[in-house]
Amino acid sequence: MSQLLMPRATAVWLVANTSLSFEQIAEFCGLHQLEVQAIADEEVAVGMHGLDPVANGQLTQEELDRAQKDPTAKLKIVSTDNLPQPVSRNKGPRYTPIAKRGDKPDAISWLVKNYPDMTDGQIGKLLGTTKSTIAAVRDRTHWNTQNIRPRNPVTLGLCTQADLDAAATKAGATLPSLGVRYMTAEEAATVPAPKPMDPHMAQQGERERERGPFDRRG
Repeated sequence: MSQLLMPRATAVWLVANTSLSFEQIAEFCGLHQLEVQAIADEEVAVGMHGLDPVANGQLTQEELDRAQKDPTAKLKIVSTDNLPQPVSRNKGPRYTPIAKRGDKPDAISWLVKNYPDMTDGQIGKLLGTTKSTIAAVRDRTHWNTQNIRPRNPVTLGLCTQADLDAAATKAGATLPSLGVRYMTAEEAATVPAPKPMDPHMAQQGERERERGPFDRRG
């Protein structure tokens, strides 16, 4: 079902430019009749520019004339079901700002070094670059080979860490481990509780912190 665009602005235009009743305008715009009356009394929508529903194709002039001649008639919105729908574009290559495009060879070099199992196609999709550029970096035939130094594409802003991890996992690479392991409940139960601190030692430590490293008082 077609829906009216900007109903309040449309109501403002209809109040100012037609002889339609408040009930007709309210029904067409999906508003309460009291709200339309408040628009006419300039209690709401003050300063709002009206929207002509005929000009924007949501109402025909013939339909508007018919409703103005018959106060009991209901306006019918022009159906938009038969209008062409916007075509969704397939996701294209990753866009890279011009200022960062010169960093791509460094990122390619880093990926080739750290993820040798990643294919040129996967690298190209991750960084939004061409296979010929990747091959030139691999073969060290790139025109700027002398200045290329491996740099993480995440820190360069060419991709996110999540994208990099996903590409590496797809390539069959093992992600680096942080070496962190949480203790089990049984292991945690065997850890001895910390011994209470001697009050005299606690007071001495507090005095040392108050004095600071350059206080030579005894």
